[in-house]
Amino acid sequence: MVASLAAFAVRRRRLVLVGTLVFVALSIVFGTSVVKKLSGGGFDDPNAASTRANVVLADEFRTGMPNYTMLVGAKDGVDAPDATQAATALTQQISAAKGVGTVISYWTAGHPPVLRSTDGKEALILVRLLGSDDKTMQRARDLTKQFAGDRGLLTIRTAGQGQVFDAVSHRIQHDLSRAEMIAFPVTFVLLVLVFGGVVAALLPLAIGAIAIVGTLLILRVLTMFTDVSVYSLNLTTGLGLGLAIDYALFVVTRYREELARGVPHDEAIVASARTAGRTVAFSAMTVGLSLVALLVFPLFFLRSFGYAGIAVVAIASLGAVLVLPALLAVLGPRIDKWQLFERRPADQEHGFWRRTATGVMRRPIISGGVVLVLLVALGLPFLSAKFGLPDDRVLPRSDKVQQTQQALRTDFTGRSSDPVLVVAPTGTPSGAQVASYAAQLSRVPGAESVQSSAGTFVDGRNVAPANARFSAPSGEGFWLAITPSVESMSDAGKKLVRDVRAIPSPAPVLVGGRAAQLVDTQHSLSNKLPLAAAIIAAAMFVVLFLFTGSIVVPLKAIVLNLLSLSATFGAMVWVFQEGHLGWLVGHPIITGSIDTTMPILMFCVAFGLSMDYEVFLLSRIKETYDLSRDNTSAVAVGLERTGRLVSAAAALIAVVWITFISSGVTFIKMLGLGMALAVIVDATLVRGVLVPAFMRLAGDWNWWAPAPLRRLHNRIGVSEIAYPEQREASDPATVSA
Repeated sequence: MVASLAAFAVRRRRLVLVGTLVFVALSIVFGTSVVKKLSGGGFDDPNAASTRANVVLADEFRTGMPNYTMLVGAKDGVDAPDATQAATALTQQISAAKGVGTVISYWTAGHPPVLRSTDGKEALILVRLLGSDDKTMQRARDLTKQFAGDRGLLTIRTAGQGQVFDAVSHRIQHDLSRAEMIAFPVTFVLLVLVFGGVVAALLPLAIGAIAIVGTLLILRVLTMFTDVSVYSLNLTTGLGLGLAIDYALFVVTRYREELARGVPHDEAIVASARTAGRTVAFSAMTVGLSLVALLVFPLFFLRSFGYAGIAVVAIASLGAVLVLPALLAVLGPRIDKWQLFERRPADQEHGFWRRTATGVMRRPIISGGVVLVLLVALGLPFLSAKFGLPDDRVLPRSDKVQQTQQALRTDFTGRSSDPVLVVAPTGTPSGAQVASYAAQLSRVPGAESVQSSAGTFVDGRNVAPANARFSAPSGEGFWLAITPSVESMSDAGKKLVRDVRAIPSPAPVLVGGRAAQLVDTQHSLSNKLPLAAAIIAAAMFVVLFLFTGSIVVPLKAIVLNLLSLSATFGAMVWVFQEGHLGWLVGHPIITGSIDTTMPILMFCVAFGLSMDYEVFLLSRIKETYDLSRDNTSAVAVGLERTGRLVSAAAALIAVVWITFISSGVTFIKMLGLGMALAVIVDATLVRGVLVPAFMRLAGDWNWWAPAPLRRLHNRIGVSEIAYPEQREASDPATVSA
């Protein structure tokens, strides 16, 4: 199939390239508009109780957690008569604005101390904006333009969830443009060093550009049917450029090997597709199936990375086996034009990687043991990982929205925790029943007070009169607000939610709020994680079995990749949870936890990329083993044939990911550093030491499989052997004869 595509591309090279240009033009015209259609939300499970609680509060009670905050300052104090008059008028204006639901103002709610700063210079107006996450962000943006800044007697700063995610979304787009401006020229210079010439170095960048703009077009189409996260653009750039470099390197390197053997130009292109091209196709299948695992999660933040990743893998691989052969056919000898220096082929007898593999295999237990201990030590911090949800602290300290949010924490008593909201959509319990329920909730450890339609309760005692706003307009249902005495995103905050849900209620209730969202998000992710891991493991096993005919090698690859990724996760905890290496990652705000979704995202992406290198390495080892039946020699030769190429590809893709550290958003920094570290560890310690050590210890058992599976592989297995005479020589019957 792959060889047929390449042969078609060689014969109809102009048609293929014209079609590619049309596709790129359409992608630029229609795909680049996708940014306006992408969403900044997607961090919660739409089917979770906390999400449904928020929906019921908004739809039935026209209220909910405030998602937009105005911090209003007055030079003479917020209780001065002129400041009170101006702030009351401001509150009325906000209440009349489009898309505004509930408004709670210090000046119109009875001057509650919780809404006034400790120095009396500032006070709060809390606003509930109605609509989806995207509408909330737009309305927050409009209100900020209209009201923020100096307004005579008042100075207004704005914050809240809508403002935070709007700021994050805009910063992501700005940071991504900057990362691309860094990544493309740097990778071009490195590609020139790898290929030795300018024209050859441009080929991977061309495939990468096609993959990136093509994925934008696909994402634009998807936005017509489902929500897609703006953060998926980062994966589009990182994975698109990285895989295009990998795949083009593999194909062009094999193409040059064929030319060095004296194969005619067009035949060399087809031969490179038959060998390296087929490996690329199976590698892409492996990476794509790893990313399919992201689609099982209910958070569209994660699913969006799956959409983008699958699209970019498909386009990059198709570009490598269809567009790249057409480019090679058109270029011909001109691929070496503007050659700066000649890259000599690897010395398969005395090269660095062969010497490394031979040295490791002389003492496999010692060599492998040292690396195992190192990776385990790197992974130990992950045992103390704490998980949370992204908030304003993913932004840098210099961001105005983050500074306002921080002022809420430090200058306002009781504003460090979000309320736990309890809503009963149906039922008409009596006032006494609601009062009894609220009193029980107020006795739960971690609950400071409970506001309800029956009054405000503290430690089981009614300390304030009833509040009608906690009753449904229709007369059916009610809701309560629990003010926590603990941090919402802490273990104590999660325990509070679980304890509240365990209290018997007079009507069926849903528990919402940030702490409940964290509990529900972690629950839904943990429920889907086994299925996602099973999809990835099954994909890895099947693909590697098709290449090797073994069940030992695939199991080894899965175990080693898990070990490598655990080291990466440990490093992420050490840097972003515990706060080390701030000088390297731009001194992000340390909250004592990491984003719950990041390890899952990095697991799926990094596992696929590591198997990308595994497929390429094992395909060359198996090719040599089929010809020689010498396991030790095959490992050494296979590593030498691929070592320089894999290390170059890993260095290039690591550079792409490292540019993401320049982002101002903490979890994008984490993604960039984590992926770069995962690629480097995999291409050096795992491929250079652990793989040869294990394969030396396993010997010929590396290639073992039960007889039925062996027969199956003989029928459908894959090999990189390029020519019929080689395949005949590798046949066991021929070798034994």
